[in-house]
Amino acid sequence: MINTKLLKAICEIPGAPGFEDPIRKLVLEEIKSLADEISVDNMGNVVAIKKGKGDKKVMIGAHMDEIGFIVSHIDKQGFLRFKTLGGFDPKTLTSQRVIIHGTEDIIGVMGCKPIHLMPPEERNKGIQIRDFYIDTGLPKEEVEKIVTVGDPVTRERELIEMGDCVNCKSIDNRVSVFILIETLRALKGREVPYDVYGVFTVQEEVGIRGARVAAQHIDPDFGFGLDTTIAFDVPGAQPHEFVTTLGGGAAIKIMDSSVICDPRMVRFLKKTANDKKIKWQPEVLTGGGTDTAGIQRRGQRGSIAGAISIPTRHIHQVIEMAHKKDIKHCIELLTEALATLDTFDFSR
Repeated sequence: MINTKLLKAICEIPGAPGFEDPIRKLVLEEIKSLADEISVDNMGNVVAIKKGKGDKKVMIGAHMDEIGFIVSHIDKQGFLRFKTLGGFDPKTLTSQRVIIHGTEDIIGVMGCKPIHLMPPEERNKGIQIRDFYIDTGLPKEEVEKIVTVGDPVTRERELIEMGDCVNCKSIDNRVSVFILIETLRALKGREVPYDVYGVFTVQEEVGIRGARVAAQHIDPDFGFGLDTTIAFDVPGAQPHEFVTTLGGGAAIKIMDSSVICDPRMVRFLKKTANDKKIKWQPEVLTGGGTDTAGIQRRGQRGSIAGAISIPTRHIHQVIEMAHKKDIKHCIELLTEALATLDTFDFSR
């Protein structure tokens, strides 16, 4: 159904915001024969261009970075303190393994005060990021041979298949990196109406930074964001809270807290999905933002922008889960949208 071996490699490789080099090298290797031109800009965005027949430009953004941490202090016992790179749910970090990327990669464990030593008032208080430290099992003198302040830290979780789903750290947003690569592969040898700029962006998790720079340079006429979205189809949730459901198909974004997608693009994506019999579902997300916002607003005239989202459970936690059929539908929808963009009347 999908190339899970490639998805596994993409999800497991490290790449915290600002430290995307490992995942960037993998992307460059995978796309070297899939585009007419490939470049890396000063921020580290990878730009893959497929030439089209017309004079318009289409930008697709899929961010390479994953939520992570950065070492901020090494104490006299060798324990590491850290700051976050992107948003985390603190309660999910207890006793989780992480990888510190120093002069070599070493494993650490997220630690905090044991519940046995907490007075009642502390037990009933939610744990905060500042309460955690990283334990490497090494004394300070050994830690300092490998780790320095400013080194990035990422989660340690391999990709496994669970039924029809994939489960791993960094499904957000490596699944979109995978989808963009597979879309470029599907378009190889196929004509597209306009120049396609597939951009693997950096630093989305800390403020949509790479996409903004890329959009300023490309100045696209049309734009597509690719990112995960909430699937809250779990026990205790009411149907109106689901946002999307796993296995419900590619999500066509209508809005999130950073963007209202152009209604023309929403109509086009719905029509494309219906015409090609691609399973889809609408997405209205009240929180969170994606590269779509930068793509829509940072060109000289703005772009007619929309987004294809991948329903994901347990998002911004230690592991995340997506459905393989949803991933396949997203590849199909993006491929068909890029190939038929000139067939839709986008005039108001």
